[in-house]
Amino acid sequence: MTNPYERDLDRREANHQPLTPITYLERAAKVFPDRVAIVHGGLRVSYGAFWDRSVRLASALAKRGIGKGDTVTVMLSNTPAMLEAHHGVPMVKAVLHSLNTRLDAAIIAFQLDHADTKMLIVDREFSGVVAEALKLAKVKPLVVHYDDPEYPADAPYPKGGRIGSLDYEALVAEGDAGFDWSMPDDEWDAISLNYTSGTTGNPKGVVYHHRGAALMAYTNTIHAGMGRFPVYLWTLPMFHCNGWCFPWTLAVQAGTHVCLRWVRAKAMYDAIADHGVTHLCGAPIVMSTLINAAEGDKRDFPQTVTFNTAAAPPPEAVLSGMADAGFAVTHLYGLTETYGPAVVNEWHTDWDGLDKAGRAARKARQGVRYAALEGLTVLDPETMEPVPADGETIGEVMFRGNIVMKGYLKNKAATEEAFAGGWFHSGDLGVMHPDGYIQLKDRSKDIIISGGENISSIEVEDALYKHPAVAGCGVVARQDDRWGEVPVAYVELKPGKSATEAEIIEHCRGLLARFKVPKAVVFAEIPKTSTGKIQKFRLREMAKAS
Repeated sequence: MTNPYERDLDRREANHQPLTPITYLERAAKVFPDRVAIVHGGLRVSYGAFWDRSVRLASALAKRGIGKGDTVTVMLSNTPAMLEAHHGVPMVKAVLHSLNTRLDAAIIAFQLDHADTKMLIVDREFSGVVAEALKLAKVKPLVVHYDDPEYPADAPYPKGGRIGSLDYEALVAEGDAGFDWSMPDDEWDAISLNYTSGTTGNPKGVVYHHRGAALMAYTNTIHAGMGRFPVYLWTLPMFHCNGWCFPWTLAVQAGTHVCLRWVRAKAMYDAIADHGVTHLCGAPIVMSTLINAAEGDKRDFPQTVTFNTAAAPPPEAVLSGMADAGFAVTHLYGLTETYGPAVVNEWHTDWDGLDKAGRAARKARQGVRYAALEGLTVLDPETMEPVPADGETIGEVMFRGNIVMKGYLKNKAATEEAFAGGWFHSGDLGVMHPDGYIQLKDRSKDIIISGGENISSIEVEDALYKHPAVAGCGVVARQDDRWGEVPVAYVELKPGKSATEAEIIEHCRGLLARFKVPKAVVFAEIPKTSTGKIQKFRLREMAKAS
């Protein structure tokens, strides 16, 4: 018998549209055209103008032949152009690839080639390293330079030269405000590309779809507690998991983006006090910068500011310091493959009555799934069976749902491995507590998270081995109040060879991005198993004791 609910009730254009976050900005522009959408230095951009410029950018891209499946790469700071790219690029069904502004030329070149970049938009702050990367890359994209009109005269980093053949403002001016932009053909279509940090070999390209971005944007308003007209300070880099989808989120509640090129204490306090900031996201380094700021840099403000952090659980002293400074911290967890945070430590009010140790134990847990995530569990990766929910049995944290990536670009083997058994394998080891909250216990690939950035211990070790005096080495994380974690290198020298800590660090600076360079080098015999494998757990114990 035919199901009566399926007979003559067809999916039509009138009752079914693909989900996409682009429509949030379109709505905000129509409902609140004069409301300030973007604050950047002395610049104020209304929602009407934000939409107009995004459409013009899309039109200009189409005139330049950019269309479905084409990659538009950007090397931009937290500026209005980056927000416009998040909307204008997907309006022509193209894919936005945001480069980490801290990367070295070789990795940038790899990503440009792997993504088959058709257009590259570059902030002049980064023109030097991008120029080097273009010499190494095989692709020859149209290069557009962005000259930030609010670039301060006393900037910590000087502007580089104009390496593009076209100015960004000239590109936008080519566009037509009446351009008939395109909804995605399917909500499964790719909207953005974000690369992992390359823990084993080259970085992998994580592909997001319109559906996931749209759902994540909605969910951010829930778990960040965003009411009507929030004011969001951009301390989290927009290149990182598309800023956890917050470039699309703010339009849902017609909020204001407060752009910030560099995370500095005085600039943050000034923005919070002057613009009434209600929300921001960031790594432990941002919290440390705020609570350890010089008294002359601090400002009083009447509102409580929600601070979302997705690194290691903040220590009790940091949480106390943040509360005293006017911030309420929400602890999150996720990966690039889950559009950023997909787990939240939902705090229960009755936990406030616990003693200090009890509260700390609850705060150390990563938490429960986001509203937009359908499944979160801890499984035995071999049997794919759930581990006992006893808070002690270790398994692998796994995800399932609409805010999990499409897969890895041009890497079927890695995609199949990541989705084996019907779940996304995070590679993080953890436990499940009786109340359903998960807690991480270790990272199976020895990733070091420093200032919110992932550092591969293997990559750092490869650099160390290139030094002529190094016989063996191991790199592990050491806890750091400012950065959360920092890489520490344990080095065993070759017989008859010598080197100083300063020499080793300087050697690494020539091969690695600055944030990946070891913060300390310890010369010692490297502990190994009987088969010669380095015992990382012993090194971690040594780092913890130092």
